[in-house]
Amino acid sequence: MPKPTKKKFVLKLNWKHELRDAAFIAIGSAVCGAAYAMFLIPHHIVSGGVGGISIIINYLTKWPVALFYVVLNIPIFFLGLRGMGKRYALKSLAGIFAVSGFIFLFGNVLQLQEVTKEIDIILSAIYGGALLGLGLGIVFRGHGSTGGTDIVGQFLAKHTNISVGGWILIIDFIVIGSSGFIFKTLEAPLYGILSLIVNTKVIDLVLEGFSYARAAHIITSKPQEVSWAIALEMRRGVTALKGHSYFSGKKREVLYIVLTRREISYLKYIVKQVDPDAFVVISDVYEVLGKGFRPRV
Repeated sequence: MPKPTKKKFVLKLNWKHELRDAAFIAIGSAVCGAAYAMFLIPHHIVSGGVGGISIIINYLTKWPVALFYVVLNIPIFFLGLRGMGKRYALKSLAGIFAVSGFIFLFGNVLQLQEVTKEIDIILSAIYGGALLGLGLGIVFRGHGSTGGTDIVGQFLAKHTNISVGGWILIIDFIVIGSSGFIFKTLEAPLYGILSLIVNTKVIDLVLEGFSYARAAHIITSKPQEVSWAIALEMRRGVTALKGHSYFSGKKREVLYIVLTRREISYLKYIVKQVDPDAFVVISDVYEVLGKGFRPRV
């Protein structure tokens, strides 16, 4: 009997999706460029990564940040090229040049820093981090990247026992910490850490959004009655999963249901009415694809 051959899976090119991704990368890169030009560079706020290193070099040499953003990112890009798909690599390269271009446009041509130079440095750290996180999140939604230390982290993780996240944290800590020595002030790394925290939270918010749905696991001795009550009262489908209690040794059904946040209170009321002893676990759901729910953009 001949051995089955593995067919190489090739993702078909969808121009509609590719144009959408290109728009996301362009818009996200513009927002990143504005964050650097308007808030981070004028106040020398170093929030880690290649952008932070570029700001430090700019402080020491007065050479434009836009130049060093590309110069530093290109070797990093080729370092991680083997682990990238062709499309992701092209989108990442486009993101690197786009962010650099927008930093130059907003900072050196339009000089938007003149509008924000009088803003308090703490507000600049917060809004600069938020704007940068928004831009990066939009780029990531376009299945692209802007280069940076995440590629270095992936490369180092392959050759060490430290995770990608661990390496990124170490690199960012070194970059942010060095800003205090170079700028000769203890406040510099504190502003950088503040900006980094805001940046990270906003990226997560853009990628995952607010939790708009909930999932409930219901363990009850009356699965049929509970599921029918939910179906009739809430018009929601219920899935029965096979469960086994190692404590009692009994086999029982676990009811699984996905619903909106507003429906949680009514669900708990229904379950309590049918089976006051039911065990209910409710968890966040960040995206639901299917009938009865709107997908994220």
